[in-house]
Amino acid sequence: MRIAVAKEIEASERRVALIPDVVSKLVKQGFEVWIEAGAGEKALFNDSDYETAGATIISDTVSLWGEADILLKVSPPQQREDGSSEVDLLKEGSVLMGFLNPLANPSLIEQLAQRKVTALSVEMIPRSTRAQSMDALSSQASIAGYKAVLIAAEALPKYFPMLTTAAGTIAPAKVFVMGAGVAGLQAIATARRLGAVVEAFDIRPAVKEEVQSLGAKFVEVKLDEETATAGGYAKEISEESKKRTQEAVTERVKNADVVITTAQVPGRKAPRLVTEEMIAQMKPGAVIVDLAANQGGNAAYTEPGGNVVKNGVTIIGPINLPSSVPVHASQLYSKNLVSLMNLLVKDKALHLDFTDDIVDAACVTHNGEIRNQRVKDALQALTVNS
Repeated sequence: MRIAVAKEIEASERRVALIPDVVSKLVKQGFEVWIEAGAGEKALFNDSDYETAGATIISDTVSLWGEADILLKVSPPQQREDGSSEVDLLKEGSVLMGFLNPLANPSLIEQLAQRKVTALSVEMIPRSTRAQSMDALSSQASIAGYKAVLIAAEALPKYFPMLTTAAGTIAPAKVFVMGAGVAGLQAIATARRLGAVVEAFDIRPAVKEEVQSLGAKFVEVKLDEETATAGGYAKEISEESKKRTQEAVTERVKNADVVITTAQVPGRKAPRLVTEEMIAQMKPGAVIVDLAANQGGNAAYTEPGGNVVKNGVTIIGPINLPSSVPVHASQLYSKNLVSLMNLLVKDKALHLDFTDDIVDAACVTHNGEIRNQRVKDALQALTVNS
């Protein structure tokens, strides 16, 4: 079985799907591994590192895509410089694994189905104990939460920690984290390490204990509806619940030096958590780092990839933060992919057991069909609105 790693062509992407250490293990297991020339360079892994690990370096992109049994990527397939799609390079019956963004880009999934590619989208892996080693969404979100705090600390015109000096005592920064998923929890932990006083809010009461274990105060709001999906992720809530949460967080946002927002709903526009009115009440010099910028933003005025200043408040909308830590992001992602492959590949052959909840959730296309109902619904909605 031939496993191939494509070179990412998306401009902001520096990660690579497999690192040399992981390649070495796959080669020892009897797999043939192809690496597209230069695939690891932006993550500081050279072609020679992969050759030492036992991989074959392939310069011809068309051959690599067209002759792979399993093709591994980070970002979804892109349009090439000549106007063609990377999807068209895949051979019929091959397997594609990566972040495919199926709910936001169902037309891509339709193309993969038409190409008769078996596509596994790592975002769709359920959040469960058994799936932890494969959970690429969580491994990369942790990096995003970490970097969000560093970005905020750099932009904030104050210290994060409390300092007692001969010139007087400096109070610690107040950080408010909105959303206590993986990214939010890592943001809390990082802000606490830097010495800030941290509060956090999440619509899911079950995360209270995790927030408190990191030394932050949990802001509670009682909502009369289910706030989490079966997979453990936050779900979209009613307008009445949104109103209640805004009332609860307004005072915290007003008093914060830093606000970090992390709330996202797969396939939907990000919920608006920080309004224009809230920003107008914030202190000059305060900073908002909005990790939902790609989904429309949790904060008013957020621009994906941009910095906006309103009423003296800086609103930062970073995109693809895991790519800014490409060495460790690639290391974690590699292990996630190999864990998933270990579930799917037996005796050097692909075995798809759709009674397995992980396989059933992650496999979005197979035998020319879209398997996931949510993706079908998103595609239908796209067709109706076009």
